[in-house]
Amino acid sequence: MECTVKWTGEGMAFQAETGSKHTLMMDGPPDAGGHNLAARPMELVLAGTGGCTAFDVVLILKKGRHAVSGCEVSLKAERADSDPKVFTHIHFHFRVSGKQLKPEAVARAIELSKEKYCSASIMLGKTAKITHDFEIVED
Repeated sequence: MECTVKWTGEGMAFQAETGSKHTLMMDGPPDAGGHNLAARPMELVLAGTGGCTAFDVVLILKKGRHAVSGCEVSLKAERADSDPKVFTHIHFHFRVSGKQLKPEAVARAIELSKEKYCSASIMLGKTAKITHDFEIVED
């Protein structure tokens, strides 16, 4: 996996190009010299973690032939007060929709992601307490 990050020369804005040739912007808050034109780098870490675990949950449920039609995860994170301001607690709230989804199957998919498959949350779990809950929405 590769990524190149370049300072744009404006404020504290950076452009990243991923190994899969996708680009994204990052910026800082005005009090740090940024212009608030894009997500903060740590917000992207959190977003990537949410994407990683949601991907796992959907894939696990689909492989189990469960009628999953949607998966949304809301993440709330706390960070250390001093540098390095690592995440110290992250709570994941999953909202999984589908037809006749069994709570046990959803709980198992979330647990498998947390314990085995989601590289991002497993990595962040080295510094942060990870908690999660879920709700099922019937289609």
